[in-house]
Amino acid sequence: MMHVYADNAATTAMSQVAIDAMTPYFNKIYGNPSSLHSVGQEAKEALDAARATVAACLGCEPREIIFTSGGSEADNQAILSAAAYGKKKNKTHIITTAFEHHAVLHTLQKLEKEGFTVTYLDVSKGHNITAQQVKDAIREDTCLVTTMYANNEIGSVLPISEIGAVCKEAGVTFHTDAVQAVGHLRIHVKEQNIDMLSLSGHKFHGPKGVGALYVRRGLPLVNVIEGGAQERGKRAGTENLPAICGMAAAMKDACDHMDENMSRVAAMRDRLIEGLSRIPHSALNGDPVNRLPGNVSFCFEGIEGESLLLLLDMKGVCASSGSACTSGSLDPSHVLLAIGRVHDVAHGSLRLSLSEYNTQEEVDHILQVVPEVVAYLRNMSPVWRDLQDGKREYIL
Repeated sequence: MMHVYADNAATTAMSQVAIDAMTPYFNKIYGNPSSLHSVGQEAKEALDAARATVAACLGCEPREIIFTSGGSEADNQAILSAAAYGKKKNKTHIITTAFEHHAVLHTLQKLEKEGFTVTYLDVSKGHNITAQQVKDAIREDTCLVTTMYANNEIGSVLPISEIGAVCKEAGVTFHTDAVQAVGHLRIHVKEQNIDMLSLSGHKFHGPKGVGALYVRRGLPLVNVIEGGAQERGKRAGTENLPAICGMAAAMKDACDHMDENMSRVAAMRDRLIEGLSRIPHSALNGDPVNRLPGNVSFCFEGIEGESLLLLLDMKGVCASSGSACTSGSLDPSHVLLAIGRVHDVAHGSLRLSLSEYNTQEEVDHILQVVPEVVAYLRNMSPVWRDLQDGKREYIL
């Protein structure tokens, strides 16, 4: 039986490039970069080189990169820093979107309890937002706009350059959670007027447990982790040198081959969307035009997503129904509810996320088994029977 991994938005397989880059730092160049002796300084040289590599991929200066444990920590530090800076100037209003990752939403909910006001932009129209929405929401007391670069569940790519221009004109700090975008879309933080950007290594074939925060030079940062002078005193803890070097190598590899990878992956995505759209009473989630190259998100009426995933796994297809961070929840995805899907439909969701490691043969396999499993589940469903008998009205 063919095995297809189509859950790359949750995590990716490490590339050999990343593995090879990490290997020397486990037992050969193993010093602490803060140590003054030669072994430590050799490690510091590697750390500086990795920082320069990440900065080059984002179009910024190496000193503007802070290494973190991943995207969630970077999101927390960025948002809490902008809030603290804003509060000193009596600015306590923040703008975000209704379909952000929970690393952003939960941090904002914490700030709301501390007196901040948050505007959640509506994403139901076109499954995306516009820069005009951001412009209209900015107030005199707005201290931060934080929007994801691309949605992790439905693949919508936000108009980041336009939002950045709006924020720059208004003098408002702009942070973007780019965890799903880095390594898959061209990013230049200076040209796009991005003040802070979060990323995570394991989303582009790097290791887990490592990420980075880009912070425009001159913006103050609040420490989330205290204890040492690492990362210019802004993130305590001995740097995870093997992981940092692996992430930097994976990031450079992704950026060097981005055009060819994007083209190939997008072609497979479009084949999947076309094929799955033929399933009756189904709907594509997310912006149909401005979309991540590898994201395919559908809702199928009359089925439960959990059963769909389990049966697909039995047929060799690894997929998800939404964010990996909330996969244990029985509640429908807040992202799907935010774009206007009703509860019954949102429960029947499927997210397929591809990478350059996937093949056309694997796409063929997905297109064969998904319709079979959907039909099988519908035949067992009393809800589907009621729909067919006219006792309920179709939604999709």
